[in-house]
Amino acid sequence: MADAVVATEGLTFYYGRQRGIENVSLSIQPGEVFGFLGPNGAGKTTTQRVLLDVLRPQRGRATLFGLDSRKEGVAIRRRVGYLPGELSLPKTLTARQFLESMARIRGVTDRRLLYDLCERLELDPSRRLRQYSRGNKQKVGLVAAMLHQPELLILDEPTSGLDPLVQQTVLELVRAARAEGRTVFFSSHVLSEVQAVCDRVGIIRAGRLVAVERVDTLVKQQFRRLHLTLDRLPPMDAFEKLEGVRELARHEKRISLEIRQNLDAAMRTALEYGLLDIEEQPVTLEDIFLAYYGNHGGKENGNA
Repeated sequence: MADAVVATEGLTFYYGRQRGIENVSLSIQPGEVFGFLGPNGAGKTTTQRVLLDVLRPQRGRATLFGLDSRKEGVAIRRRVGYLPGELSLPKTLTARQFLESMARIRGVTDRRLLYDLCERLELDPSRRLRQYSRGNKQKVGLVAAMLHQPELLILDEPTSGLDPLVQQTVLELVRAARAEGRTVFFSSHVLSEVQAVCDRVGIIRAGRLVAVERVDTLVKQQFRRLHLTLDRLPPMDAFEKLEGVRELARHEKRISLEIRQNLDAAMRTALEYGLLDIEEQPVTLEDIFLAYYGNHGGKENGNA
């Protein structure tokens, strides 16, 4: 915790009586891409706003670079690049004017990175911001967040509104930041992106952090999906009576199982009915996410 770039302890915020986040405790290490995963309304944006002292928590505390988020917010924000989920831009300025202004505020004298980012994100900065589509506004926000090469990037749904090729460019920029030793707090509900770039992931549900784990560990250890081809079909309850084993589907002589424990017992049962073939289906972060959320995979009650 002492060396953490971001650390929270029991962070709690309510919008009046309505839940925002409750008892969120996490630690993000230097040079790490930390994925913050959850559907709209789970508490991702609220957590980020508390970290940046936009919202003041009712309980708990947060530190960034070892500095208290409430007492030393100005010093913290000098070292952070932030892309908010709800981006507000001055409509009368061109993107170039806005980004040049952001560069001056950030003390950036060399503009090469600014225009390199524009080129890589396929952004034409000559037009007024009011003329831009949602996707082009998102590109402006990304350039503004990254142009000063901050020690910490906080990105709220960074690929929202972007076409697939530009989405991949954003992920490349995140990987480059990590390669340079910088830290990224990557908030998203796009599971494939989190799996592609993040070292660890925190899953937040209804304002509570329900899991924090390395992405590879989370994928490998939660459960397995097996498709078994049998000589003859067993009774419907043959696998269900095994703890940690669930039958997902059956068709002709093929059965699909989800196995959390008792793999050996499941295989012995399959052998009793003439096991002919085993095919393992890779478990994705989406599978695990849906397992945590059950039937709550959509938007939950409460604020973002």
